[in-house]
Amino acid sequence: MSERVLMDIPVVGAEAAPAASGRGCGGSDNCGCHAGGDHQHGYITAKDNYMRRLRRIEGQARGLQRMVDEEKYCIDILTQISAMTKALQSVALELLEDHLAHCVVGAAREGGASAEEKMQEASEAIARLVRS
Repeated sequence: MSERVLMDIPVVGAEAAPAASGRGCGGSDNCGCHAGGDHQHGYITAKDNYMRRLRRIEGQARGLQRMVDEEKYCIDILTQISAMTKALQSVALELLEDHLAHCVVGAAREGGASAEEKMQEASEAIARLVRS
């Protein structure tokens, strides 16, 4: 994964984040992805990747706290907030993609109320991401 460093804090942009590899279902009893009730979340095969990225974002948050504590220049802090926000958005978009690719698709294959419920959930998640 490529990264830039601003003020000694790793900055990960969407362009640097690798795509999640592999997929699963959404873990719902209604997903239709796994027979016999053995459900996996859509992100499960890329869990290590997500965890590594979230730990990096956690480090960015600690770096921001340190910058404020050390009374760094406002614009430098805002730059880091922007980078952290972009990293979180990148993770969120990949999680959404996993959800759509498996949980929603699996429910759509089943049809009925399950499909409508998953579509509504996805629409609401997208709306939250757009508003953020």
